[in-house]
Amino acid sequence: MNEALVQLITEKVIQVLNSEQPSSKKVVKVGVSARHVHLSKEHLEVLFGKGYELSVKKYLMGDQFASEELVTIVGPKLRSIEKVRILGPIRSETQVEISATDAITLGVKAPVRLSGDTTASAPITIVGPKGTVRIDEGCIVAKRHIHMHPDDSKRLGIGEGVVSVKVNGDRAGILENVDVRVREDFHFEMHIDTDEANALGIKNGSFVEII
Repeated sequence: MNEALVQLITEKVIQVLNSEQPSSKKVVKVGVSARHVHLSKEHLEVLFGKGYELSVKKYLMGDQFASEELVTIVGPKLRSIEKVRILGPIRSETQVEISATDAITLGVKAPVRLSGDTTASAPITIVGPKGTVRIDEGCIVAKRHIHMHPDDSKRLGIGEGVVSVKVNGDRAGILENVDVRVREDFHFEMHIDTDEANALGIKNGSFVEII
């Protein structure tokens, strides 16, 4: 079964679940995001060679994809994490997204930010097969958030802003300060990092409730 069909089926299931429950019950699928790197064209060519293009491993959301390419990230005390995946397509600025645990491992003071908000964030060094790039800012701990298509926003009565999410199960809890982002190329999905997922027993593809 191809990925596009799986995604369509998943979205239909979510719609059915929401329609069958009271209006206060709004469930969303969770995607657990591991550490990853976004590269500018300039930095991609430094790391992999002039004219290099990323190879698609798996499409994610919109035109975004996980690439086959991996790099090593290095903190200021020369502590490193290997085999960090690059997400495409290329961006205007390079960005590294890690968990709070990764930040401790690397010895960096990475702030909690939404993707793209890298002003005054942590410096990091990226090592590829052909070269090395050091950025003075661009390393962040990704802030938890929910992606919504405008149709989902209208259907659920939730616009851009901040919500809370209830997690059931053996390690049940409430996640507050969850940003909602609405865009035409988004599909309905919540993104958290591996620290948050492990703390609450959430697996990739689990469902949680917006409250």
